[in-house]
Amino acid sequence: MRTPFLKLTAICALLIAAGCQTTGTSTSGNAQQETPPPKNPAFATEMSKFDAQFPSAKASKYENESLAFNNAQKLDEKGNCHGKSMYPVTIVLVLDPSGRVASSTTDVENGKAACFRAAYAGVQFPKPPMAGYRKPILLK
Repeated sequence: MRTPFLKLTAICALLIAAGCQTTGTSTSGNAQQETPPPKNPAFATEMSKFDAQFPSAKASKYENESLAFNNAQKLDEKGNCHGKSMYPVTIVLVLDPSGRVASSTTDVENGKAACFRAAYAGVQFPKPPMAGYRKPILLK
């Protein structure tokens, strides 16, 4: 019974993040011919760790707080990553106890994903409710 709730929670968090992110367009003239990027097998493990953080009132509150911070700082606009591919990227940031991005994992492997990993590397978010907090963000 808990697994469907966790999946629903994760989907809701990603949808909230998706609604607040800026959207770029591909600068490639051959965007229609772009092949989908390869999946990253490590991503499922990180999303499972994110799901394990719920249900938690503190985690839910932090999702809203960290999303507002991300959007206010326009972190997804660093490095012009959106224009590197027409395909969206979902990134899971791992935050240390102070809120600094310690590592990240993307759902796919391509130049756009690498650009977002570099753009978010070392960013200081507000302090999370727990160490090793997983923060997913859908980047279109």
